[in-house]
Amino acid sequence: MLTKFETKSNRVKGLSFHPKRPWILASLHSGVIQLWDYRMGTLIDRFDEHDGPVRGVDFHKTQPLFVSGGDDYKLKVWNYKLHRCLFTLLGHLDYIRTVQFHHESPWIVSASDDQTIRVWNWQSRTCIAVLTGHNHYVMCASFHPKEDLVVSASLDQTVRVWDIGALRKKSVSPADDLLRLSQMNTDLFGGVDAVVKYVLEGHDRGVNWASFHPTLPLIVSGADDRQVKIWRMNDTKAWEVDTLRGHMNNVSCVLFHSRQDIIVSNSEDKSIRVWDATKRTGLQTFRREHDRFWILTAHPEMNLLAAGHDSGMIVFKLERERPAFAVSGDLVYYVRDRFLRVYEFSTQKDSQVIPIRRPGSSLLNQSPRTLSYSPTENAILIASDVDGGSYELYIVPKDGLGRGDMVQEAKRGLGGSAIFIARNKFAVLERSSNQVLVKNLKNEIVKKVALPALIDAIFYAGAGNLLCRAEDKVLVFDPQQRAVLAELQTSSVRYVVWSNDMESVALLSKHSIIIATKKLEHRCTLHETIRVKSGAWDDNGVFIYTTLNHIKYCLPNGDNGIIRTLDVPLYITRVSGSTIFCLDRDGKNRVISIDATEYFFKLSLLRKRFDQVMGMIKRSELCGQAMIAYLQQKGFPEVALHFVKDEKTRFNLALESGNIEVAVASANAIDDKNHWYKLGVEALRQGNADIVEYAYQKTKNFERLSFLYLITGNMEKSYKMLKIAEVKNNIMGQFHNALYLGDIQERVKILEAAGQLPLAYITAKAHGLDDITERLAAELGDDIPEIPKGKSQSLLMPPSPISCGANWPLLTVMKSMFDGLDYEKDAQDEDEEVVDTWTEALEIIDNDMANGVVSADDEEEVEDGEDAGWDNLELDLPPEVDTPKMSNNGRSSVFNAPSPGMPVSEIWIQRSSLAAEFVAAGSFDTAMRLLTRQLGIKNFAPLKPLFIDLYSASHSYLLAFPSAPVISVALERGWTESSSPNVRGPPALVFSFSQLEEKLRAGYKLTTAGKLSEALRTFTNILNTIPLIVVETRREVDEVKELIVIVKEYVLGLKMELKRRELKDNPVRQQELAAYFTHCKLQVPHVRLALLTAMTNCYKAGNLSTAANFARRLLETNPTVENQAKTARQVLQAAERNMKDSTQINYDFRNPFVVCGATYVPIYRGQKEVSCPYCGSHFVPAQEGQICAVCDLAVVGADASGLLCSAAQKR
Repeated sequence: MLTKFETKSNRVKGLSFHPKRPWILASLHSGVIQLWDYRMGTLIDRFDEHDGPVRGVDFHKTQPLFVSGGDDYKLKVWNYKLHRCLFTLLGHLDYIRTVQFHHESPWIVSASDDQTIRVWNWQSRTCIAVLTGHNHYVMCASFHPKEDLVVSASLDQTVRVWDIGALRKKSVSPADDLLRLSQMNTDLFGGVDAVVKYVLEGHDRGVNWASFHPTLPLIVSGADDRQVKIWRMNDTKAWEVDTLRGHMNNVSCVLFHSRQDIIVSNSEDKSIRVWDATKRTGLQTFRREHDRFWILTAHPEMNLLAAGHDSGMIVFKLERERPAFAVSGDLVYYVRDRFLRVYEFSTQKDSQVIPIRRPGSSLLNQSPRTLSYSPTENAILIASDVDGGSYELYIVPKDGLGRGDMVQEAKRGLGGSAIFIARNKFAVLERSSNQVLVKNLKNEIVKKVALPALIDAIFYAGAGNLLCRAEDKVLVFDPQQRAVLAELQTSSVRYVVWSNDMESVALLSKHSIIIATKKLEHRCTLHETIRVKSGAWDDNGVFIYTTLNHIKYCLPNGDNGIIRTLDVPLYITRVSGSTIFCLDRDGKNRVISIDATEYFFKLSLLRKRFDQVMGMIKRSELCGQAMIAYLQQKGFPEVALHFVKDEKTRFNLALESGNIEVAVASANAIDDKNHWYKLGVEALRQGNADIVEYAYQKTKNFERLSFLYLITGNMEKSYKMLKIAEVKNNIMGQFHNALYLGDIQERVKILEAAGQLPLAYITAKAHGLDDITERLAAELGDDIPEIPKGKSQSLLMPPSPISCGANWPLLTVMKSMFDGLDYEKDAQDEDEEVVDTWTEALEIIDNDMANGVVSADDEEEVEDGEDAGWDNLELDLPPEVDTPKMSNNGRSSVFNAPSPGMPVSEIWIQRSSLAAEFVAAGSFDTAMRLLTRQLGIKNFAPLKPLFIDLYSASHSYLLAFPSAPVISVALERGWTESSSPNVRGPPALVFSFSQLEEKLRAGYKLTTAGKLSEALRTFTNILNTIPLIVVETRREVDEVKELIVIVKEYVLGLKMELKRRELKDNPVRQQELAAYFTHCKLQVPHVRLALLTAMTNCYKAGNLSTAANFARRLLETNPTVENQAKTARQVLQAAERNMKDSTQINYDFRNPFVVCGATYVPIYRGQKEVSCPYCGSHFVPAQEGQICAVCDLAVVGADASGLLCSAAQKR
């Protein structure tokens, strides 16, 4: 059984496949009807209107309808497009067991526990026939797929076949008077629309199911007597043909397979059984552990079955449908209908080659699985699952091609996989011994080679090599040298497709594709929600692959897309230009034409073949939002410009590509304030002051204009902006402009006019304007503000601009080849002389104005005229202002920035495989993945401050000049002045091994001094820092690993000692922890202190025997402190008089043990344990999967490759 989809839900009582879409309806015992997409594995909809279990459900063949029947005695007809019930049919008086639409007429047949079968017209919404005759519950009823018959099964132990031909005649309008008369008599005197044709008796218990054969006059039934019976019928009678026995409980459902000569049944014995319909023998049995089966249904067109059980349903196939094939040059060899066939791509000629034997086994899934071809020897190797895995070797006669009438005896053998690896040699995988057998064409073993890992399949990997599939990886293996040439971590690979030049390989899994080089260097990974079926490489290095319903492409960089949809799954054999050759599930060759323009365009962009891109642009072969988005995403907005006619999109693309000319043209066409603002921002970024000025003028943004004139040093126009602010009566605008101009008198005048006399006085006084100061003092009288004394006065003047007036100079760069293409709206001759019209743009106050020139002498006139005289003094721009294309001093206003080089941090990432260097480069996520893989670390919270310190210390920051961002400078390890500027060294790291050694010594001192909490923090910090250090030599690597062991012992010991000190009321536990502490591998002085503590605790508690043991161990260390030795000897003397322990503690010093780092209990030798992959601490099995309590970083029991802290380890 090949499971395609499975659900978990309440008990499933009814199932129905949609005839066209990948949908299945499941009606549940809870009263809910679920609509699933079994291809995507998603729940599309749920319908919940029945009261009680829903036992029957069925899709209509052509309409968007389905019918359901339940324990509420109701039939409901639903429209799944409208997501609602259309109407309810009432008439049954008990539970409804099954419902079914007729394949042609607007009828529904339903079976019920009220012992009747009803036929309904769903268009007129009436019951048109009631079939009575059963005398117990009717468990099922169904229409014949072609004839006017209904079959029903009942708990009265019978199967009945009903003739409903009269019902069809009644539903057709009578053609002549005679027919109309007989119809009238039937209606008046009562007539029978359905009659019992046969009553099939033979089951000993109630019958649960009966169904017709799709084409033959056969019926199959299943009953509570645990038997499946086959019945044959003709025009006059029906009889029992055979009985299939094997089920151990009631048979729930049984049906004929629509495509194969088999019967499928399921039962309450928790099994599905497959029977040979001709031999009437069991083929296969599929069992579930806890779930009884209730319903079975077959897809009307595809080779799919579905079964409902106690906890959900399962959609499955009985056999693989993928044809076995092998491509060689212009030919593809494949197997169809027990024949080896060959198809020639160039002529599209299909020929039969030789017949291949039928498998002797009667089991399913025995068809050929793989096919391998040796062109020089004309030999074919066919592998299948017969006998648990076997192969057959055929030699194809060169003169017999196309005749296919010669039967030859194949050479056979057992093996999981079989492929040719040389001209006259093939490899066979022997799974039992995990070795490869190399054989010659006589089927003789030439060599046996043991495999480097547990391998479950082998594939071709070039002459003499094998691609071996293990559980979580693939590897290229050379049987000759017995060496692994390359390795790649992957999920389970199902198919391997090599490119024509053998430089690239695609590894196809169920839901993913990995593209790699021939050395298994990873290029990209694609993930698909729908199953991947096949693939082939085209001539340009693009991988074309199929899923269940699409043909797709994958570029070398991992970009992928859909080429076209498929109605049925296909298996690609070759891609040639825009033609795809493939095989379908029936083993027939198909030729499909595709439009390769999209992926060829993307490939040309990727490979920078801009001549091809230009050609495709000129031919306008591509368009659409998806392509524009792709070009933007990949950094080609200037190319996207050529596909776009929408001005808003053109504007955004022009800004992104830095093409100010196109942006100005689009902004003019759009004429929207927001777009002018964006244009101004981009032009300012490029230093194009003319365009910035134009954008601000269009939006009448006076404040920004004033500031622009300030930073460009255009004093003349700043003065005009002052006059405009005066005309607009904008006090703040006037003051700002006066401030920008450095015009003190104007500032005083503005403040005075605004009634701010004290401010005006201070301004005049500070700047030495004595005349004005005296006048203002007279006006202020006694309110004259005091000037602060002792302050040095300085003239407040605007700073001098860096660049006066002109646009910024631009780099001289080569024009992009795309710039040569004409834009529709702004194509102009490159050498055209552009007249600078910007000077006139602000000449809005001149002598032609109606109210004269505004000057200081006309102040009174302005005041008298109020606002009316200034209506025309808005910022009136000339109606046809030419947009500037080029500044006077630049070659082009299009800013072409030089392409940035690769950041140093990126170089570090590419060159390194050490976690610390990834952290220094800022790639925290990659560093975390590395540490998880190498050391099993999952808790990164303690490492966060260390990550930040390491990253910050690997960079320096320079301040260029005000208003410019700081410049980040990467610091390299081992840099000298003689170092080449083009050669980048590894990052400078703030943590070093020597620092850790100093911290270790500090930890020792703190431990000796009894400052255990501080010592514990020091040792924990060392443990946290070790993953982030880098050393140079192998010897230093060994020292780092030794340091981990030392620090781990101290952390464990100190945690136990601190825990002991917290326990005041538990002397037994205190003694245990003190005893365990003595077994930590500490420095000798600290061991003495631990032994002294344990000895003292045990002696005070009356455990003299245990105390004596500690005393002996203490004396063995030759203590340098005489007091320690004296105490130990005294304890020994006291213990010898009474060598007993008053209390029992969990400690046996005679039996070697390690201490669990979490529970602090001994794990004696021989007991099960798990360990931390980083620090190596030991734990009881219950701690597996938890964060290590010692290092607080790694997961206990996790798989890890080990510490990697030096480039020397990689070498």
